[in-house]
Amino acid sequence: MQKTRLLLIAGLLLLPAAAFAQEDADDSVAVTIYNQGTALVQDVRTFSFDAGVNVLDFTDVAAQIDATSVSFTSVTDPEGTIVLEQNYVYDLVGAEALYNRYIDEEIRITMADGTEFAGILLSARGGAVIVQVGPDGSVLLLQMAEIRDVRFPNLPDGLITRPTLRWTLNSAAAGNQQVELTYLTGGINWTADYNLLLGTDNTSLDLNGWVTLNNNSGTAYTDAQVKLVAGDVNRLPDQQLRAFEEAEFALAATDAAPAPGATQREFFEYQLYEINRRVTVGNNETKQIEFVTGTNVPASTYFVYNASPDFFPFGYALTDAGYGVTGITDVQNYMEFSTGEENGLGADLPAGRVRVYQEDIDGAALLIGENSIDHTPEGEDVSIFLGNAFDLVGERTQLSFQYIASNVIEETYEIELRNRKDNEAVEIRVPETLYRWTNWEII
Repeated sequence: MQKTRLLLIAGLLLLPAAAFAQEDADDSVAVTIYNQGTALVQDVRTFSFDAGVNVLDFTDVAAQIDATSVSFTSVTDPEGTIVLEQNYVYDLVGAEALYNRYIDEEIRITMADGTEFAGILLSARGGAVIVQVGPDGSVLLLQMAEIRDVRFPNLPDGLITRPTLRWTLNSAAAGNQQVELTYLTGGINWTADYNLLLGTDNTSLDLNGWVTLNNNSGTAYTDAQVKLVAGDVNRLPDQQLRAFEEAEFALAATDAAPAPGATQREFFEYQLYEINRRVTVGNNETKQIEFVTGTNVPASTYFVYNASPDFFPFGYALTDAGYGVTGITDVQNYMEFSTGEENGLGADLPAGRVRVYQEDIDGAALLIGENSIDHTPEGEDVSIFLGNAFDLVGERTQLSFQYIASNVIEETYEIELRNRKDNEAVEIRVPETLYRWTNWEII
């Protein structure tokens, strides 16, 4: 018995040590989604290898994969596994593909009225099928809309049911290996959606932020580790980028309390949100996960009457007397709050859509405004345009316009503000843009 044990140990020592590395590791998938319609997918799976040359099909990859970004690595035996050739096979089974593959081959067609034809397929384009039937070589033109079914002898070589990455590789040893596939894909995006409940006194708000995932990449990601990157990551216009490995940095989390569904941390010059549990993101699916909350955040509302035109550097002075007459009478309503921790929020807010509600006297929350915000770091102020005030009116009237000299214009405007509210005084901010030229003076 002792002799047998010694021989067994010796046999194990003869095998490559790499063949047993990470044998117990679980297969997994991780998806890092950028809010620009791009995702980085890291897919780890286990396959059985023969010693020598192998052909490996990696199915269920995204249909919108950037094939130039694919990176293949053997986790189990990186030194002993060499990739000889890589192909992206996307000639999927479909009516057009089948017709094209069976040109000059015999097929059987059944029409809507039950009539059957057997013959050589000559063409299938422009909504018509042309077949050669009978011993005399006669040709039939059949409308595709009138065809009930078509029978082909078998599935031709090369057609597949799902997009597939196919490798030809050489393995130093036989056995199971865990491999990692990394690639970029389009068709998957995330946005931030915020619901704000403004208090009836307009001095505080409650905030709930939701991550909205939209997956149209052509595949599902089951039990995936999902990370979201907020920021403006530069991409080449044609997206011909090589895949990159996502590094894990030991950065401290922000001081904000952990969000209900995601943990936020800094990543390079961006903000990264990691979902706190594995989730399944189905193809053609929209999923929402809460990632930030805040209660009793100080807020304020204010009004703005901005009726002057914007300044545009045309390269010459604007001397048209009527250019500054806009006829704008609307007074705009804004809401403002801070993302700083001292104000009860303490969170970075990725770009997204903001909906603001306020409770009516019966307790029902009604929409009072909707807008979007840009990426806003912690500690900055957020101003949201809610709409035009109903009972506030502004009027900007040109009273005079005259040339004083060849390069001097003097004009006079009167701005009148009218408050039609019941027993409520308001403050209205009135910005005025000096728009005619870069040199000006208010007299």
